[in-house]
Amino acid sequence: MSTNSSNSLLNSDIWHGRLFTGAWQDGKIIADVLEPATGNCLARIGMADAEHVAASAKAAFDAQKAWAALPYDERAAVLRRAARLAEDAFDEIAGWIVRESGSTRGKAAFETQATVKALHEASALPSRSAGEVLPAAPGRLSLARRRPLGVVGVISPFNFPLYLAMRAVAPALALGNAVVLKPDPRTSVCGGFSIARLFEAAGLPEGVLHVLPGDGGAGAALTSDPHIAMIQFTGSTGAGRKVGEAAGRHLKKVSLELGGKNSLIVLDDADLDLAVANTAWGAYLHQGQICMATGRVLVQRKIYDHFVEKLVAKAASLPVGDPATADVALGPLINASQRDHVARVLAAATDAGARIETGGGFRDLFFEPTVLSGVTARNPVFNEEIFGPVAVVVPFDTDDDAIALANDTEYGLSMAVITSDVGRALRMGEHLRTGLLHINDQTVNDEVINPFGGVGASGNGTSIGGPANWEEFTQWQWLTVKGEAPLYPI
Repeated sequence: MSTNSSNSLLNSDIWHGRLFTGAWQDGKIIADVLEPATGNCLARIGMADAEHVAASAKAAFDAQKAWAALPYDERAAVLRRAARLAEDAFDEIAGWIVRESGSTRGKAAFETQATVKALHEASALPSRSAGEVLPAAPGRLSLARRRPLGVVGVISPFNFPLYLAMRAVAPALALGNAVVLKPDPRTSVCGGFSIARLFEAAGLPEGVLHVLPGDGGAGAALTSDPHIAMIQFTGSTGAGRKVGEAAGRHLKKVSLELGGKNSLIVLDDADLDLAVANTAWGAYLHQGQICMATGRVLVQRKIYDHFVEKLVAKAASLPVGDPATADVALGPLINASQRDHVARVLAAATDAGARIETGGGFRDLFFEPTVLSGVTARNPVFNEEIFGPVAVVVPFDTDDDAIALANDTEYGLSMAVITSDVGRALRMGEHLRTGLLHINDQTVNDEVINPFGGVGASGNGTSIGGPANWEEFTQWQWLTVKGEAPLYPI
């Protein structure tokens, strides 16, 4: 898919085989970027090692001070220009998301639009209040002000590669930090180099942003480098535990947005057609490869059989194929390893008594939308995050039963309730342990301006986005001023 039109944002002549360190630098190791739908090589990228990370972290540390010292409106102007450039290159960027991550066109368009919105929102941060005046004795001024952290290391995933990187990169830059971004190598063009090109073209000073695709070794180097003040990580809980542990050893601030086993609760007064539509969206969007995906569908027993029947019909009707060449509801999984994981989880589930009502098969990386019934809390599929297009449908009797089942997990990212009685859902919501709660919607929701984060194994209690960005990407400094120094009595 390499493009080399001179007026293309992602002209491959600029980045082919390279890394971005404020300028484009040849990588010592070259890796292929493969298209999941076809297996074809889309591009070749440079891969960073620990030496690259160390050099970039130091360069970013040196560049950050001058960037933070710029007038607030100059920093804001860079973000606004990047947003306009993203709008102009919308179709090109979305096309890379489709080809590189296996996204459907609708999902890629949503992700690109969310990224544009994130840039616009970040551009407003520099002009907002950066602190407050505290009470003080006469003759003394006491201030609490927010200051940039320094250099923020961002480690981003493959599933929403552009937005999940930009939602951290844009506010971190806007608030005066420098950034070293390590995108997933599988989606480094749409999730990394597109960001580099947007800010390069927008006039971001050289050295303030670095984009270094790399493996786990590069990520480990980020967590240990003395020039990195904070790590913002989005990815699996297993990897997040390692990142958090490593960052903690070096006393770095760390923001972890991790996995989920998210429950959608369908109460017996729900409109079944609406409930099925919400379930299909939450379970099958981007082939289920979303941390907020509906991992459990808890359905009141009175309507359970009818619900399963309707969901099976819906799942069986959804077209699966190459989103770059056909209008499909589901594209490919990211790679063979993920496909085989989904197949193993299904095999273990059926061994433990679950029934595959529809789906369960695959061709290459294309996995059929699947409905599992007969699942109990003792079945391994009840607890394991699948990251594939599988709706796990579990019956319950009372509202208290639903709450207990939903909370029976180490995760706590997103939950949802479908009902005609909002008050009933609100009462249940008081007892649901989750960072995100949606009444009369499904579990996959993000609107840029909301604080986003989970509890338990879904994160470390931090949030990113909207009002949370000031807390994430700055730190408090207490400042006092007196007209003259006091004479202390010792």
